[in-house]
Amino acid sequence: MSLTRKVQEELLERGYSRRNVARIALGAAAALPFFHEFAFAPHALAQDNPDAPARGRGMRPAYDPDAVVIGSNENPMGPTTQGLEAISKVSPLAWRYGPQGDNNLLQGLVESTEGVKPGYGVVFPGSGPALSNLMPAFTSPTRSWVMGAPGYGQGGGRGIGAKVIKVPLRKDYSHDVEAMIKADPNAGVYYICNPNNPTGTLTPRKDMEYILANKPKDAVLVIDEAYIHFSGRDNMSTDLVAKDKDVIVLRTFSKIYGMAGLRAGIVYAKPEYQAQLAKFDRGGNLSVATMACAAASLKASATVIPERVAVYQKNRALAYDQMAKLGVSYIPTVGNFFMMSVKGMTAAQVGNAMAAKKVHLAGANRWPEWPNHIRVTVGSFDEMTKFNAALAQVVKEGPPSVAKG
Repeated sequence: MSLTRKVQEELLERGYSRRNVARIALGAAAALPFFHEFAFAPHALAQDNPDAPARGRGMRPAYDPDAVVIGSNENPMGPTTQGLEAISKVSPLAWRYGPQGDNNLLQGLVESTEGVKPGYGVVFPGSGPALSNLMPAFTSPTRSWVMGAPGYGQGGGRGIGAKVIKVPLRKDYSHDVEAMIKADPNAGVYYICNPNNPTGTLTPRKDMEYILANKPKDAVLVIDEAYIHFSGRDNMSTDLVAKDKDVIVLRTFSKIYGMAGLRAGIVYAKPEYQAQLAKFDRGGNLSVATMACAAASLKASATVIPERVAVYQKNRALAYDQMAKLGVSYIPTVGNFFMMSVKGMTAAQVGNAMAAKKVHLAGANRWPEWPNHIRVTVGSFDEMTKFNAALAQVVKEGPPSVAKG
């Protein structure tokens, strides 16, 4: 996108170089690597199988249809039945530019389902573009983006000159908010992914309140709730937005609603924050099919969410039982993924060994802080059964032998 002259001058005054401003003008989402999970997938899968032919730039290599791909936190249940029906109804009207029929309900539902006032919820084509554009909107070379480590995105803002500080998680894998404030008492953004990606663990409300009470007056608390639906409404933070707190909450339809390929997300924030973000991206640009599916999914949330969480719990328990039998360590999660560690093997070794058995996990180099942990997406019951069988073989075979010179 192009930036207005006024926004360019604002960025320069905040310490960005002209080169960085040019990169931001190209689109923060293009400049930053934490666009969405799929952005990581092609590279990770290419590492697993460098000889596999690619289907096109930015796409996954072509794989055996029997392969199990559980590395991008996708939902194998796909869009909801209600969402698919809504797509079917609206698709004949796709020849028009503007939204039609049920699509017009989406904005109202975005606000009413979370109890926020009009103008406090803005839809985006996935939460990734909004997350990427939050960095130039609220941080700079001197006002940092403070985050937990390991965490989502790993602070990609260095590519545009923003200052990024990573703070190790606590021993219980929650965000160490006291350390985050100490790391930079003058940060622009304190970012908490809740539940955290990749650990799948929660940071409690009292820690959010600690940041709000101790942050600089003009700093923002960004809470990424991509996986919040798996953990229960009691852990949601949109009520803070409704109370006009200095909070920005991100949501996505990619996870619990199975719409990763359709791209839909929401930014919840008070209007002044929405206006600052709009300088870099005004959201929108959703297809009529996406809007119809998202609206129908929100209307069906009361039944869809508990049904899908129950399926995930069943499939996740299948993997937990197997790992316990095999002596494989794992971090209990409230998300649709978990981190595991096989004794005596690095994450790269585990990833390569599993890929050789047609089970593809997340890229092993995603979280350098934890070289021995690899993330597993909870797939279908059949996929987790295949995962269990492959893992048993990997544990039995052990780490690859090293040839002696």
